[in-house]
Amino acid sequence: MAADTVSARDRLVISLLLVSAFVVILNETIMGVALPRLMEDLQITASTGQWLTTAFMLTMAVVIPITGFLIQRFNTRPVFFAAMTLFSVGTLVSALSPGFEMLLVGRVIQAGGTAIMMPLLMTTVMTLVPPASRGKTMGNISIVISVAPAIGPTISGIILSVLDWRWMFWLVLPIAVGSLVLGGLRIQNVTTPNRVPVDVVSVILSAFAFGGIVYGLSQFGEASVGSSVPAWVPLAVGLVGLAGFIARQLSLQRHDRALLDLRTFRSRTFTVSILVLSISMMALFGTVILLPIYLQDVLGLEPAAAGLMLLPGGLAMGLLGPVVGRIFDRHGPRVLVVPGAVLVAAAFWTLTLLDGSTPVPLVLACHVILSIGLAGMFTPLFTSALGSVRPQLYSHASAVVGTVQQLAGAAGIALFVSVMTIQTSALMGSGAAELPALAGGIRAAFLCGAVIFLFAVMAALFVRKPAAAVPSSDGHDDAGVPASPLGH
Repeated sequence: MAADTVSARDRLVISLLLVSAFVVILNETIMGVALPRLMEDLQITASTGQWLTTAFMLTMAVVIPITGFLIQRFNTRPVFFAAMTLFSVGTLVSALSPGFEMLLVGRVIQAGGTAIMMPLLMTTVMTLVPPASRGKTMGNISIVISVAPAIGPTISGIILSVLDWRWMFWLVLPIAVGSLVLGGLRIQNVTTPNRVPVDVVSVILSAFAFGGIVYGLSQFGEASVGSSVPAWVPLAVGLVGLAGFIARQLSLQRHDRALLDLRTFRSRTFTVSILVLSISMMALFGTVILLPIYLQDVLGLEPAAAGLMLLPGGLAMGLLGPVVGRIFDRHGPRVLVVPGAVLVAAAFWTLTLLDGSTPVPLVLACHVILSIGLAGMFTPLFTSALGSVRPQLYSHASAVVGTVQQLAGAAGIALFVSVMTIQTSALMGSGAAELPALAGGIRAAFLCGAVIFLFAVMAALFVRKPAAAVPSSDGHDDAGVPASPLGH
């Protein structure tokens, strides 16, 4: 293979993985707009209904750290089969659900397949695509990672306007099964398995660590409605588990037996990119949750209309993904990440002005600008982060990226919802009417996001295009550069 080309076989494998990943990631945010309908049909409260999203993210957070081991241990085909079979079974269970309990089980099974698919896609791309072409390919991946969650509410809103909520799953099921069958016929093994042993202690610690943190963060958003478990309890368990998990990995990685190898963080480019990516994911998921609430409860839009309001931004992300990738291949990340961060920050500061009389076109424009900014950031951040580690750590780096996405998404939702709830309650307590108080709470949440995103703008200045990764000893970082505070 030429230095800058990908074979037809490898392109087919990547294309199949891209389509499958888009389908599975789409389901992460599809329940948001559907919650009021589910509460009515299933006779459940809002705090109970939120578990349909919380349990999905919780499962993702627990399973993703294990995917680094799975991708190393098994060939591409069996890992793909496991992911799409789990997702298809979970989708069928959800579609057949007579009540909340079975629907929750279906969502958990779905999440297990979703958690495996994204690290598999990233690791395969980093293995097959030469550095000179990675930006363009990662641009396609950014469509999956950013657009699918963004248009989830749009799709569910449209479906709910004409059909029963179970059709959210019936319409996805044939696509998932089709991907599974097509993959079975056409996908080929493109990686070489490594007979690494699994460390059971690490698996248990990761479940407590990442599961506890995601659950604790989700509970902060429910605190105002009388959560049965104080948010600090699972969060404390998660942080203690995380400390134990990190200590265990640092010990095991000396013998190349870590479940999640943390030597990826020796690359300064990887670390800075992950930091900016975390803040960006908080912004994306927080906005996806908050804007439908504002559009429906403050401005009075129907669910379908509120969902459609998010569609132009999602389409902008999708259209810009490949373009951004080509620019990255030519000019590197900074010409994209810095302007993108400035656009997102500007959109956030504008959203702090929302009230009950804000024109709908202004809200739409803000979301489109925010989406364009994030589109300029995601591809360079993914490509710079994964490209800055040596090939032996690609599967671990992909798992770290996936884990960080879930933790940041949960943190973004918890932060935005908590600030909104606290400020809304405070305003109502001081005599404000319900809708002006809710608008004030949403403004406060976006103000918090705007302030936090200033850190992303500053960190974006330090994102670099990685040098070609080479094998390194313990005294060097993963791009072959001596490890030091200055990094690359």
